[in-house]
Amino acid sequence: MCYHYSLTKKQEQVMKLIAAEWELPYEPVYHANGFTFPTMPVITSQEPGTVQAYNWGLIPHWTASLADAQKLRAQTLNARNDTIFEKPAFRSYIPKRRCLVLADGFFEWMEYQKKKYPHYVQAQDEGLFGFAGIYSHWTEPETGELFRTFAIITTDANPLMARIHNTKQRMPVILPPAAWTEWLQPELPKERIQELLHPCPDAYLRAHTVDRSLGRPGADTNHEDTVKHVAYPELDSPEQFSLFHD
Repeated sequence: MCYHYSLTKKQEQVMKLIAAEWELPYEPVYHANGFTFPTMPVITSQEPGTVQAYNWGLIPHWTASLADAQKLRAQTLNARNDTIFEKPAFRSYIPKRRCLVLADGFFEWMEYQKKKYPHYVQAQDEGLFGFAGIYSHWTEPETGELFRTFAIITTDANPLMARIHNTKQRMPVILPPAAWTEWLQPELPKERIQELLHPCPDAYLRAHTVDRSLGRPGADTNHEDTVKHVAYPELDSPEQFSLFHD
């Protein structure tokens, strides 16, 4: 799945790549942990010319209370491509309320000899990602506060990600820049939406291991060192080499 990602580029760098106005300024994020429900930049189908601030963890419009919303959003960080048209929490949003989640890397864990090793995954050119997402607007009944939230869509892992995320073998849907405008079109047919929800090519990505502090509760991981390479000699064993080079 995808519960951790980054947007390390400065706002000025992203603005050169995306012809859109920005609702609010933002600072680079080296580690967005979904379970803290961070506010992150997205572009929605309703306002494709604006980068807006939305909270990760989709709250469906039919949620009854804030207590229910707080319970539910930990389960709606991701939406599976194979059930997104069926699950009650997501099926209302995939037809017309799709969004691009801006990112330039994500984190996933490999399990090896009963230990977990975090990896940082980027584009080969370290360029910008457009994760496929869906979004919702929910108003808290008692206070009238508006919550703008999103979920990242996941798909089957490509070969590289299957070796890294070797327990669940999933990955986020990464849309090529040529598909960004199409993805945001509200009237996109269901058949075309499904065609876009596939894994990106292996050759598009590269990955390296990072420090285990990434998964440590309470650790400050929103800094540059989080995405730096950390070597684990045991992963250079002949057994591990064969997994990546067979």
